[in-house]
Amino acid sequence: MNFKDNQMSIITDNTVLVHIYSGLEFKNKITLGLLVALTAAKNDHKVTLFLAGDGINILNCKKAGEIVGQGTGDLYEHLENIKNSKITIYVSGMSAKSSGYDETLLDGYKAEFVMLDVLVEESIKSDCVLCY
Repeated sequence: MNFKDNQMSIITDNTVLVHIYSGLEFKNKITLGLLVALTAAKNDHKVTLFLAGDGINILNCKKAGEIVGQGTGDLYEHLENIKNSKITIYVSGMSAKSSGYDETLLDGYKAEFVMLDVLVEESIKSDCVLCY
């Protein structure tokens, strides 16, 4: 067994903010962002996902195979796993409104519409901020 196989992080209970603002045309970015969020949550970190700009459109993915990143997984599968996780989801209310979305966008998710001041607050209190 080499070092990589046996490597574990001794750092837990950190807060991670994953901010996704890229749209569906950037399938590798958005699937990587969700994969990172899921990985952090699996490793016992407190994860917040903030969707803004074109990133809000990812919640509209309704079937497997619709959007698949290269080596970063299936968007639909990641979203289903997020539904069953402890990840907190915030969605920019301004982005949603300007794109014509209403509360039905959030159906099935533990998510809420918020203003951008929440993004600023979450960024300040997070140990790590990752943007996609």
